[in-house]
Amino acid sequence: MSSTTFKVLTLIISVFSIMQISSAGDPDILTDFIVPPNTTLDGNFFTFTGFRSLFLPNTLTGFKVQKASRAEFPALDGQSVSYAVLEFPGKSVNPPHTHPRSAELLFTIQGSLQVGFVDTTNKLFTQTLQPGDVFVFPKGLVHFQYNSDTKKPAVAISAFGSASAGTVSIPTTLFNTSIDSNILALAFKTDVATIQTLKKGFAP
Repeated sequence: MSSTTFKVLTLIISVFSIMQISSAGDPDILTDFIVPPNTTLDGNFFTFTGFRSLFLPNTLTGFKVQKASRAEFPALDGQSVSYAVLEFPGKSVNPPHTHPRSAELLFTIQGSLQVGFVDTTNKLFTQTLQPGDVFVFPKGLVHFQYNSDTKKPAVAISAFGSASAGTVSIPTTLFNTSIDSNILALAFKTDVATIQTLKKGFAP
């Protein structure tokens, strides 16, 4: 193969790869919507009632997330949208995590939240949000939310550009899986005993 031919093929493959990456996300569908087998198609199919519990009295003891994604609301399949409602009692945190398939648009509706994300240059961007504020977490980047108030709860709504954004919790992924403790000790520049103590805190 000549050098010129090799360069042309490399260019074509590179362009194709970039096109595939740039179009990554939920695939386009060729119908108005997707209906699972054995489903009655009426207005109920397009209605999600899972958030009604938000309007009932409750006593939260820790951070809670309620989702309306494809798993909970099948009508979202192929629609490239989903929601989550995040509830934060005082001094609670949504630990550092990522959404590999979507950016997140967070709308604060009650209380105050400290939020932040880390970009690929390891720079931290933070903000304190008040009711009515909106913050965007770019797709795939590690981010968090924290209610620093000891008494007042906070509530936020998250919108995603995917029917199944996915969530990778950093602490759970590292300390509640079977990654070898020696590897984690080396990665965190600590000892195996410390890693094992951390793992115990995340055991089911």
